[in-house]
Amino acid sequence: MKEYTILSVFAVFLAVLTDFLLRTGLFKNKKFWIFWGVMFVLIFIVNGYLTWRPIVMYGENYYLGIRLFTIPVEDFLYGFALLTMNISIWEYFTRKFKNKFPS
Repeated sequence: MKEYTILSVFAVFLAVLTDFLLRTGLFKNKKFWIFWGVMFVLIFIVNGYLTWRPIVMYGENYYLGIRLFTIPVEDFLYGFALLTMNISIWEYFTRKFKNKFPS
């Protein structure tokens, strides 16, 4: 069973659903995609170092085995989901409280 793969794909689904339900419109925002371009490079540097050393190792039975250099593709999916969901929630509450407490 590929648990890490299944959970990573599920996390991406939840992140997209969160953005849709909260109506933050992240995927239409150019700044969001620029942010992801920068994050992609940083993920390559940090996660690449951690998996190349190898400081972080993955059990072959838990992921697809597809890697970009030394990084499992599931790490990119999980990182995308983690940050996207947090940004969606942040944007939602920022807009909600900005309307309640105008400065």
